[in-house]
Amino acid sequence: MTAAAAGTVFIVDDDTSVRASIQGLLKSVGLRSEAFGTGQEFLRSKRPDMPSCLVLDVRLPGVNGLDFQRQLADAGVHIPIIFITGHGDIPMTVKAIKSGAVEFLTKPFRDQDLLDAIHQALDRDRVSRQKQSAVAELRKAYESLTAREREVMGFVVSGMLNKQIASELGTSEITVKIHRGHVMRKMKAESFAELVRMATKLELPPSKK
Repeated sequence: MTAAAAGTVFIVDDDTSVRASIQGLLKSVGLRSEAFGTGQEFLRSKRPDMPSCLVLDVRLPGVNGLDFQRQLADAGVHIPIIFITGHGDIPMTVKAIKSGAVEFLTKPFRDQDLLDAIHQALDRDRVSRQKQSAVAELRKAYESLTAREREVMGFVVSGMLNKQIASELGTSEITVKIHRGHVMRKMKAESFAELVRMATKLELPPSKK
């Protein structure tokens, strides 16, 4: 796997020597990285669309790492975070992990501990991106349905029979069967169970019977 394909590690630390040290370590194992002195520099940067993670110092000028973690979430930037700090304590660690951090490492930490956390974070982001991509494909297929087909799909996944759907919509059972066939084909669903799983992933509201 090339460095680009493996992903990008972003480093935010106001200590130049720490940034250089981590970047040197990552380069030695073939990982691509970008480093920033402040959280705002990171936010202003153009980030490549690939699996990534953030190595974030807790003590940053202007805003601490935990507050920056919240700012990222508020800005819709979902990236696995590994905190590093020279002044960690248990409450701080618990807060970071509860807010979704992958790891909380206290300096000086072993290179291997950091690399293990980074690989775990990149794997987590890779899986998350695959799920998002799959849901985006489902959303595209769902949007290709007509309004009536969406209605029929809603009733089907709620467990209603064709006869019941026909009664609900004031149409014939044959018409419902045709719509149902269109739904299965457009959604590329092989079975009723698969269609239900798709509806769950799309978080469709339940149909009103």
